[in-house]
Amino acid sequence: MSARPSRFSRFLTRLFHWEYWNMHLVYVPDYVYYAWLCIRSGWKYFFNAADPLIENGGFLMESKKKIYDSLPSGSYPRTLLFAAHPSPDEVIKKIKENGFQFPLIAKPDIGMRGLAAQKLESESDIFQFIPAYSIDFLIQEFVPWKNEVGIFYCRYPDQPGGFITGIVGKEFMTITGDGKKSMAQLVLANSRYALQWEALEKEYGSTWNDVPRAGEKIELLPYGNHARGALFLDHSDQIDDRLTQIMDDYCQQVPEFYFGRLDIRFNDWEELRQGKNFSVIELNGAGSEPTHMYDPKHSLFFAWKELIRHHRILFRIARLNHKRGYSYMTFAEGQAMFRASRIYTKKLQEVHARLLAIEKN
Repeated sequence: MSARPSRFSRFLTRLFHWEYWNMHLVYVPDYVYYAWLCIRSGWKYFFNAADPLIENGGFLMESKKKIYDSLPSGSYPRTLLFAAHPSPDEVIKKIKENGFQFPLIAKPDIGMRGLAAQKLESESDIFQFIPAYSIDFLIQEFVPWKNEVGIFYCRYPDQPGGFITGIVGKEFMTITGDGKKSMAQLVLANSRYALQWEALEKEYGSTWNDVPRAGEKIELLPYGNHARGALFLDHSDQIDDRLTQIMDDYCQQVPEFYFGRLDIRFNDWEELRQGKNFSVIELNGAGSEPTHMYDPKHSLFFAWKELIRHHRILFRIARLNHKRGYSYMTFAEGQAMFRASRIYTKKLQEVHARLLAIEKN
């Protein structure tokens, strides 16, 4: 058995790396600014008018499947929607009818920070994991492109073209074997990876203490999510006229989309600038974070500046759309949305816990 990271060592890692602090603590100054914007909108939640054809503007409780259906055909992974509690046999039948090939990704139709996402390698995984989904979920083809980024796109409704405000690169948790240390020991040697200790231990179960071959690279988790261990790096230096034009051409094909982050898997930057070999894994609306701020090189002050900058843009877009006839969400409607989100989050966390328990066994 390998040693475990101490609570104190993980506390110190979080203490000196603000990007791992509780989200609500990081957001305190932005909450104040956001409240002021709500007051300016007439004591209403303005954000839904920024992307008026997405449920709640894409702030909370939006269906991923409905968003996929609004994207240009062939530009995102083929996706199937399943209601809660389907039989594994039903799922297998449907993926065969549609010609899906393993590996696949299962994830909630209404998601949150990568919770309850599960890679499925075979039919046996479907029998194992699918019964845990007590919420509506998607099964999606796995995209093989080696790189993943989040590109934040904005366009003012009164302007012909949009712009990119930031790009986040996602570096997946990967270890390289030396023929001596176990997987657990290699993870323990990386203070950031050690924050994911419990999840990884459950994920790998009996193989957790296996010793990888010298030079063998293992991608520990296939999820490009900060909460699931991916390192976020600011690649905003890649913004140029060609990339902006490709993203603008794409986003203007999405009806009434003006503000949000596109999570994209792609082969290489040159092909992406040509509009080739990329797939939109997710499109996020008004609830999008400028996740390039989580690059460890950035200070907390930089994060505050980026949050406020993006919410100022969000407010301006929403106000312009409001003048075009799109209504703001009332305060009562907004509060109902937040209540529904709190209830749903508990269900989502329960599904996530069940998946982890299955992996452990």
